[in-house]
Amino acid sequence: MMNFKNIHIGTFIKQKVLESEMKISRICNFFKCTEEEIEVMYEAQSLDTEILLRWSKLLKYDFFRIYTQHLIVHASLSACMGNKKSPEGPLLQPSFRKNIYTQEIIEFILELIETGEKDKYQIIKEYRIPKTTLHKWISRNKK
Repeated sequence: MMNFKNIHIGTFIKQKVLESEMKISRICNFFKCTEEEIEVMYEAQSLDTEILLRWSKLLKYDFFRIYTQHLIVHASLSACMGNKKSPEGPLLQPSFRKNIYTQEIIEFILELIETGEKDKYQIIKEYRIPKTTLHKWISRNKK
């Protein structure tokens, strides 16, 4: 189970490398660096976004989602409600909401089900959408 409170991205990456059984030589070739430099990345609490994006591509895993989950789990109520306008106008900072699915994504998923292209089980498995979330979408969007 992932700890979304204290993120140590190097540990998550190393774990994913072990799970995928990827050879260190392939990783070094991909990053054009040495094994020692890869080990330094495994020890890093945080990494540059370009490097994290490359890890995500190599391992076919969205490491940015870890940070998104952190925001969902640990965002304060004030951050969630922070989209109120100030007397001088709208706030420049974005506010975070628990709903990370856009209406377009919800409509796309529901269309897949309606057309019979995919069933509910396939949606849950392939897109990793929680079962309860999918059922809420279906019940709210019945015509």
